[in-house]
Amino acid sequence: MTADPRAELLAVFDDLRALLSQPDNDFSWSSWFGADDALAEVDEISAAIRAARTAADLPKFEIRSLFVPTGPVQEVSLSSGWGERFLALADRCDAALEATS
Repeated sequence: MTADPRAELLAVFDDLRALLSQPDNDFSWSSWFGADDALAEVDEISAAIRAARTAADLPKFEIRSLFVPTGPVQEVSLSSGWGERFLALADRCDAALEATS
């Protein structure tokens, strides 16, 4: 992880965006209607991370809700064949969030 937890969160969201942008993803088990819906939410959270002036301003609930078991990212990852990559990304996200506390 980088020395700056916010920078690491942004890197996680960049990687997440790249995974969700893959053309053969299956969104049918997620809460998203498709890639555009997923990417809009990821971009909104990324913008909120960038705008956060302090750790207290970070959208932690929104970030965590994407990565919870059976959450939308896990559902897409499992049905699209990148479940292991999801787990690594979730671990990075958890570590970055923990470092902001």
